[in-house]
Amino acid sequence: MAMTPGSAVPRGPWPQWLKDDLARAEQNGCVGTELVSEDERVRVWTIRLKPGERIGFHKHVLDYFWTALNPGRARSNHADGTTYETEYYAGETQHARYAAGEYKIHDLENIGETDLLFSTVEFKDSANKPLPIPDSVRLQPQKRAA
Repeated sequence: MAMTPGSAVPRGPWPQWLKDDLARAEQNGCVGTELVSEDERVRVWTIRLKPGERIGFHKHVLDYFWTALNPGRARSNHADGTTYETEYYAGETQHARYAAGEYKIHDLENIGETDLLFSTVEFKDSANKPLPIPDSVRLQPQKRAA
């Protein structure tokens, strides 16, 4: 199973809204804020979070890697109850692999003073089937001016 960067931070009980968000995450395969490309082999995502913004709980089932495109700080709550705070540097990259039936559910909140920007690439030929993705997160082609 994938390792999470950063240091575990002791935290009191989660508020109800956070527990409710976690309960909805079982089939949420939106591992980024926007799906910018997809083909039969990969899904390419961006995560763009302004200070104080958060991407809700989502489920990783596919092998993937992410790259931080700029420095920043984030907090991530995990389904097992742990919370991590991490400082990222530009170019930092981590890989994760999941055997059949393995997964990770977590959220991500920008707790820094700068925007956070990540690129994430998922491999669809992993041991688990890809989760469905709603059209609302797919990059919409811009209409060209005539």
